[in-house]
Amino acid sequence: MKKTISRLFSTLLAFTLLAGCQAVPPAETARDEHAVTVVMPPTSEPEAGFDPAFGWGAGEHVHEPLIQSTLTVTNPDLTVGYDLATGMEASGDGLTWTVTIRDDVRFTDGEPLTATDVAFTYNAARDASSVNDFTMLDRAEAADDTTVVFHMNRPFSIWPYTMATLGIVPEDSYDPATYGSNPIGSGRYVLKQWDRGQQVILEANPDYYGEKPKMERVNLLFMEEDAAFLAVQAGQADLAYTSAAYAGQTVNGFSLLSVPTVDNRGVNLPLPGFTADSRVRQAINMGIDRQAMIDNVLNGYGAPAYSVCDNMPWYNPALAEVGFDRERASALLDEAGWLPGADGIREMWSFGRAELTIHYPAGDSLRQALAAELSNQLRELGIQADPKGVDWETIYGEAYRTATVWGWGAHTPMELYGIYHSGNEYGYSNTALDAWMDEALACSDLELSYTLWQKAQEEIVKDTLFVWLVNVDHLYWVRDGLRVAEQKLHPHGHGWSIVNNVDQWEWTM
Repeated sequence: MKKTISRLFSTLLAFTLLAGCQAVPPAETARDEHAVTVVMPPTSEPEAGFDPAFGWGAGEHVHEPLIQSTLTVTNPDLTVGYDLATGMEASGDGLTWTVTIRDDVRFTDGEPLTATDVAFTYNAARDASSVNDFTMLDRAEAADDTTVVFHMNRPFSIWPYTMATLGIVPEDSYDPATYGSNPIGSGRYVLKQWDRGQQVILEANPDYYGEKPKMERVNLLFMEEDAAFLAVQAGQADLAYTSAAYAGQTVNGFSLLSVPTVDNRGVNLPLPGFTADSRVRQAINMGIDRQAMIDNVLNGYGAPAYSVCDNMPWYNPALAEVGFDRERASALLDEAGWLPGADGIREMWSFGRAELTIHYPAGDSLRQALAAELSNQLRELGIQADPKGVDWETIYGEAYRTATVWGWGAHTPMELYGIYHSGNEYGYSNTALDAWMDEALACSDLELSYTLWQKAQEEIVKDTLFVWLVNVDHLYWVRDGLRVAEQKLHPHGHGWSIVNNVDQWEWTM
């Protein structure tokens, strides 16, 4: 215990001794009303640097890249808005997207941003080996300085959501070997300093074409959760991520901010074994008390999850949400031929006992607790479930035959496609579901495609490959007087989403 405390103190001390001590001002120092210090988890630091071609701003933890501009953005209601783009149009066959852009944007090196830079960025991202998926893009080309044309390999109605994740880089000065550490962009901020493993300092871009950022300096520190809490207690952070485990604490001068999310946790039900019967899967789905999970595991900081896209524009609660009904669930299990044995565990003479192993990533305390709670609730249904912490290699290698507590949630309908379309890692295939999702992607009208994704959800609920459990609230300690701008639903990942609109934050006292 003494070693742990010593290590945490040393971590905090190291941050206070950073060059110039600019990232962690002493608690008694007069506040700069145009600066803020934010603590994020170490996993938020981009391994490949701030290069959009290699995943900055995209992937599992989707966020606005801040240093670069994007063609589109997601609005607070998760519909699509414009950043660089001024208009866009898809061809009738969905194979061509024509996007017009602003003519008043310059990179921080003084060079104008044109459609040539946009086309170059997209072609570079298509060719890079990263978390970005641009397999739908054949090529991008500049028709003139303010018009870029995207030629697609296949119709892709949700292309506007993809455009919200890729920051634009300058063709003339871009070098993939160095850009990540020394990015040139046209976004709200410039990278002033990056001390790997410790901090990032952003400063407002004086030539930004949009509204001037209220926060002119953003100090970002990377700390483990326990060290982040100590930083808050020491007054060395203005906002810091935390978890439900700390939610019962009080810190003088700070309050707890709870942000709703689509950061969901759910468990796949293996197709081999007794869960091969869709009636069994449906019974488990309706036999789980999600609110009890929120109360017992999340200390009340969460919401029930019924899909991978709750509250997104393409979500239909009438189709996806299944009420908690343990009595009906038991009746379905009886109907499927799984009857309680002498010890209360259900069995079928031709299959044996109703048993499951539930994998979770070893070291992930939240998923471990959810697996334990799920196991207890399944026992009430007569199902023996045994939680087991394993490494990710084991999880992915056995995904199709072992239940696993997963985490998902993104600002794109493609999340549905990746999980449920034929070819997924769970060995699941449903031709009716494939047809709905293929039609949604082929649709030339983005808003019309939402209704097709909703139709797909109806098929998903019938078959119930996944039982979605909870959406985990993202929690932050916020210093009194700091007004954090309204947040969108956060996606999976407790990182950069909170600072998507840091330029709009302000001190009120």
